[in-house]
Amino acid sequence: MKNFDVILWDVDGTLLNFLEAEKAAIRSLFLEFGLGECSDEMLRRYSVINRKYWNRLERREMTKQQILIGRFEEFFSAEGIDPSLSERFNEAYQVRLGDTVVFCDHSKELVASLAGKLRQYVVSNGTVTAQTKKLQNSGFDMLIDGVFLSEEIGFEKPAKEFFDCVFAKIGDVDRNRVLIVGDSLTSDILGGTYAGIRTCWYNPDGGVNDTEARVDFEIRDLNEVLGIL
Repeated sequence: MKNFDVILWDVDGTLLNFLEAEKAAIRSLFLEFGLGECSDEMLRRYSVINRKYWNRLERREMTKQQILIGRFEEFFSAEGIDPSLSERFNEAYQVRLGDTVVFCDHSKELVASLAGKLRQYVVSNGTVTAQTKKLQNSGFDMLIDGVFLSEEIGFEKPAKEFFDCVFAKIGDVDRNRVLIVGDSLTSDILGGTYAGIRTCWYNPDGGVNDTEARVDFEIRDLNEVLGIL
């Protein structure tokens, strides 16, 4: 491509609609675990708790396992559900997350159109179990050149060490010709800032950047990436 040789894609909230997968997984597991119906309001309360825990992970305040279990412990306790179910529920949740695939802005067609024109990699803080199933069920695993998951690397985005590991594996590349595309300012865009690569903030809801992350490009629709590349 004219401006970039490598594109790093976030998955949840960027290539795939995470909220739809989250809702479907939790609702189905509530029934499976005999917890009754999980209402829209309960899901909204869970999402707030979940985001809080992932922020803690990004700040290195908690380990991945602590946040995965802790979010359900807090949620269940607040809803009057036995929190001792949290570990089993989370294990089932990681598997169930990959069952619902909803593409953002025809992302599969976009990635397919770029295949062979530049190198494309997935960079994600999601678990190996969940992301492997999502990538297989979505077909992205057949279109991209590689997958980098924080659980395997040992560091979470936005840590510079995460991206150092990525670049060590993909080989010699001019970081000025690498673009990361993601929806999270505190994970994807801040990580790209730390790594010294160009950043593209996928911001479909028109949010405000109130972080230290450097946004080089801002898009509302993923297909706007084509005009940047």
